[in-house]
Amino acid sequence: MSWTSGTLLALFVVLFALSLSREVDSAMVPSRAKEPQGLLKRIFMKESDASNFFRRRSRREVKSQDEINAEQRQVLAADERRREFHEEKRHEFESYAEEENDEQNERTRESTEQWREFHYDGLYPPHEYNRHTI
Repeated sequence: MSWTSGTLLALFVVLFALSLSREVDSAMVPSRAKEPQGLLKRIFMKESDASNFFRRRSRREVKSQDEINAEQRQVLAADERRREFHEEKRHEFESYAEEENDEQNERTRESTEQWREFHYDGLYPPHEYNRHTI
């Protein structure tokens, strides 16, 4: 039981030391932020507008052109990711199939060569029908 109390005491000491350091104050978000400028003003909306955004817009209300464009960009980006994923999978399968085909051809060639070496009778071409009987 003493090791848990020691661990808690060490944790509280570390938290106290961190709360006194200057880095904590510099990492805090200031309560009064400046008004956003330029592009940030268009991206972020005021808190009052943000809280009423979903209440204001009903399901039947027509979307703005910006919303339609943003949704279309998301759909196109998802389609592009899906296309790249399937293209990569197809490439992997084609590589696998080509490698398997090459290995099968090599095994077939080796077994054919072994068969020919085993059945070779010194005549050319080494076929049964080419032998002359006396």
